[in-house]
Formats: sequence, C-alpha cells, structure tokens
Amino acid sequence: MVYRDFQGIQLSALGMGAMRLPTVNGNDAEIDSAAVEEMVAYAMEQGVNYYDTAWGYHNGNSELVMGKALAKYPRDSFYLATKFPGYDLSNMPKVKEIFEKQLEKCGVDYFDFYLFHNVCEMNIDAYLDEKYGIYAYLIEQKKNGRIKYLGFSAHGNYDVMKRFLEAYGKDMEFCQIQLNYLDWSFQDAKGKVELLKSYHIPVWVMEPLRGGRLAKLAEKEEAILKDLRPDEGIPAWAFRFLQSIPGVVVTLSGMSDLEQLKENIRTFETERPLSKEEMDALLSVADGMLNNTLPCTACRYCTSHCPQGLDIPMLLNLYNEHSFTGGGFLAPMALSAVPQEKHPSACIGCQSCEKVCPQQIKISEAMSNFSEKLKG
Repeated sequence: MVYRDFQGIQLSALGMGAMRLPTVNGNDAEIDSAAVEEMVAYAMEQGVNYYDTAWGYHNGNSELVMGKALAKYPRDSFYLATKFPGYDLSNMPKVKEIFEKQLEKCGVDYFDFYLFHNVCEMNIDAYLDEKYGIYAYLIEQKKNGRIKYLGFSAHGNYDVMKRFLEAYGKDMEFCQIQLNYLDWSFQDAKGKVELLKSYHIPVWVMEPLRGGRLAKLAEKEEAILKDLRPDEGIPAWAFRFLQSIPGVVVTLSGMSDLEQLKENIRTFETERPLSKEEMDALLSVADGMLNNTLPCTACRYCTSHCPQGLDIPMLLNLYNEHSFTGGGFLAPMALSAVPQEKHPSACIGCQSCEKVCPQQIKISEAMSNFSEKLKG
C-alpha cells in the first residue's frame, strides 16, 4: 500500500468510501453488513487505514454499519472521517445535536477527520452565517480533541470555494473535491487544486472514477491507453492520474463489492505516475469524451443581450454537466441557489444572445432542453 504523510501521520493513499456499500436487493437503505465487514477486514489486512462515511449515506445507515465494522479493530489502527450534513439547510441549526449523534452511531469518542459537507452554491451563505454557530462549534470540538483534523468537501464552483476559504481557510487542514481526469477541465478541478495550493491545503479526492464512468471507456479510447500501458487496467489510469497531481493525499473510492476493493488495492500497491506523453494522451481522451458538450467559453457577450438578465454561461455550464452525467444532483443543487426568474425556464426564446455568440451556440434550444431535463 502506498502511504502519504499528513502532519506526521501516514495515511493510506487509497481510502474506503462508504457511500456505495453493498446493499440487499438493491435497497440503498439496507446495507449488506456481512459483506461490508468482509470488505473492511480485507482492507485493514492490506493496509488501508482511512475510512470515510457521512450522515446521509445510505439513508443514514452508513455511519452505523461502518462503526460496527470498525469496532473490531483497535481505535488507533484506523482513521475515521464523517461530515456535518449542510447539504440539507434544515440541519444548519442542529450542529451539536447531529455531531453527538454521529459519535454515538459510529461508536467512537472522537473523529479523526471531520468535514463541512458539500460546500456549494446552495449552502455557502448558511455555512458562513454565524447565527448557526457551525464553525464555532466544530472549532470547539477540535480544541476538545473530539475532532483531530478539520476540513471541508466541496461540490461548488471555484468562486464558492474561494468565499469559504476567505472566511475559514486558516483553520482548514484538508479539502475533499471531485477530481478526475475528466473534471480536470470540465469542472475546473485544476483551478480548484491551484486554489487549495495557494492556501497550503492538501487535497482529498472523491469521485476518482466519476461514479464508474471512467471504469470503462469506448473501444477506441481504451486502445489509445492500452498502447501506452498494455499491463494497466482502465480504472487504474484514473488512479495513476491522481498519483501524478501534487498535493493529493487520500483518494476515496466508493467500492460496492470485494472484487472492486481488491482491484483498487492492487493498483495502490505501487506508485506509477504518468509521463508527459501519457498525461497528454489521457487528457486528450477526456476532451474526446466531452465533444458533445456545448463549447461555451464564458465570453459573456450573450449576457448583455439577454432581456431576462440570465447568467447564460453559468446555465450552459450546468446544462453540460447535467447532460453528460445523464441527470444527477449537481445542476439542481446549484440552481436551488438561483432565483426562479433566473432559471433556464425563464428564457423567452428571443435568440438575441445567439446573434452575438462567437461559438454560434443555439442557446434558446439549450435552455428549452435544459428545462425539460430538469422536469424529468
């Protein structure tokens, strides 16, 4: 197992994420506890020492099952991470109640790593609002030793992360972002990594395989990579990419069965960062995967011609994400922070924006299509 140094402790470069645990009959709320215990036993045996769960995973049952599985091992033999569930605004006044319940659910006296969960457009104002006392309470728990290291996870855009860091960056010891070779440009993960570097904050990775999208590629794409590394599996390329990014400490993978776990552990037995030729080829593959996305460059010529005052580049960016992913929560979550009169449904189809678009994007069609996708 490859390890990374973090403030004098050694963390396994591969962490076990507990968002996609094996379930019974496909019911997300019913976790197969026996299968999880078998996976944890194998992971511990192979040197994985970082385990990540959260309040809302598996309808609230992930913390319970992971706590039970890890209770079989000495407390100092693993590092446990969980998060304050700010993705639900109704939780904002309940930080103390939730934190105490999380300790109980996980069966521990302290958390090694604790995060503000999912800092994004929807909740950034609430996270920064002192009336909820979230930051003050978590800092207090850190001083009391019930949180060893405090950080945050972010699905929000660069500007949202910057606002959070300007307020709390001096106390953030790590940050978890969606990072993979597709989102390096698609979600500006590169810019986010550089932002964190400017604050001297190390990177934790979520969605290294983008929900499994990067575990299997088109035949033509696979052939390009196989020519460069015939012995490397396609999922391993995603992990080798991350091994090539300075600042990455822990890569979390939400593994759903023992075989996935074994395959990922085999990859992390060695460190094989990409050469420049390999990196260029991989990013070229990523570009090819994004060929069908709208080529908005955010020049913003369109916005000065929109009678509705819509932030068209932002909406097109969300449209691309929603279309490529085939749905998901990111676009609806971001739009929840936008007034209804600024949603894509507010487009009146006048096409004034299209007359000045250098990329000749059919913006009115995209807005109509986006509105329909969101209804579904």
